[in-house]
Amino acid sequence: MRKKLVAVLLTAVLACTALSGCGQKNTDATTANSGTEQSKDVTEGKTESNDADLRTKVVIWDYFETDAQKEMMQTLVDGFNSSQEQYVASHVYVPFSDYEKQLTLGIASGELPDLVIMDGCGMASFIQLGLLADVSDADIAWDEYIQGPMESTMLDGKHYGIPFATNCTALFYNKDLFDAAGLEYPNENTTWAQFREMAKTLTKDGVTGFGNAAVNTDEGTFQCLQWLYTAGGSYTNIKDGVEAYDLMQGMIEEGSWTKEVVNWTQSDVNNNFMAGNIAMQQNGPWQIPGIQKNAPELNYGVTSLPRFDENAEQATSILGGENMGVVNQEDTSGAVAFLKYYDQTDVMVAAMKTYGSFPPKTEAAKDAYWTDDAIQGAFIKQLDTSIPRGPSPSWPSYSAAIQTGFQQVMTSAKTPEQAATEVQAAVDAVK
Repeated sequence: MRKKLVAVLLTAVLACTALSGCGQKNTDATTANSGTEQSKDVTEGKTESNDADLRTKVVIWDYFETDAQKEMMQTLVDGFNSSQEQYVASHVYVPFSDYEKQLTLGIASGELPDLVIMDGCGMASFIQLGLLADVSDADIAWDEYIQGPMESTMLDGKHYGIPFATNCTALFYNKDLFDAAGLEYPNENTTWAQFREMAKTLTKDGVTGFGNAAVNTDEGTFQCLQWLYTAGGSYTNIKDGVEAYDLMQGMIEEGSWTKEVVNWTQSDVNNNFMAGNIAMQQNGPWQIPGIQKNAPELNYGVTSLPRFDENAEQATSILGGENMGVVNQEDTSGAVAFLKYYDQTDVMVAAMKTYGSFPPKTEAAKDAYWTDDAIQGAFIKQLDTSIPRGPSPSWPSYSAAIQTGFQQVMTSAKTPEQAATEVQAAVDAVK
């Protein structure tokens, strides 16, 4: 069974690589060497251990490419090495495009690090493959983490690591367009019905009310799945979320949810928002630096995604981000020690300020750096009701079936009821 899973995963490991929130990385650095040469691609500034240093080595793999990400990771390593005298950590860069492939090959060859920083949506698959160790006995207060990110590190009630960084999508809105239309801004209590009317009113003079990324990849699943959950469905229960299909198809036919979304990535959506082509967008905090750089005069706000109706308890979003997993080896003490070092609130906060994402620990996320900023604070609030994709070792198969349904509905190839029936059958068939 394990050999079969490895073979299947080798053909599916790129399923999560298209996401900003779950995998898409800024690429301001030159593309690095192939993952087959990852032993040479050690990040600049790696801590070296000489013959006189008898400390146990802890090797960490990551796929971080930007200068800020490298700085963050090296600072973590240096801080850990200075905090104790038993272990010496170093980190190795493996290109993101090859990352999961190299992990899969490493399972077969035994050539693996002690810790991996990996895309949250892929962790369950590697737990199932036996890559990661059960560290439930580690001295970590698991309940201090935001529930959704923590669930993405678990399987069958067991812990295999901790969340490293987390994010989600929320609703961006162009304040100037709302003001010109005489509309109140959306807020955390905005319902689907109100959102639909806003989008309809804003659709004029070449501007479309709303857009998101619905491209036929896991990036599209990441952005579209929350609508299914908000309607009462889930990734295994499509039929109870059929009203999400009704909303999407109805708004696209009205022209207030742009039909171009079936071909748009999250970057495409943000580019159109910055250009004023759409009045509202669903997107994540990783777009904020681009707006600041390319559209500094854009007058916009961010709030929670709309809730189903006034009686709904929450507005739901889908989680993105990275996890830190302990590789299954005879001695995992060094890896666990690094987890415990990063588990410290002050360490996590400092790292995420440099990294440009949100800390997954509840206490750390309360830092004024995020909560006192209106834009950042909106995402922190949205995180409270965000959920992971899955978690499931078969997530790529679920994602493919689910996104096919969204494509069918958004292109009016199927009615909402037809699509719900077919997608439900497809996800039921996933083993």
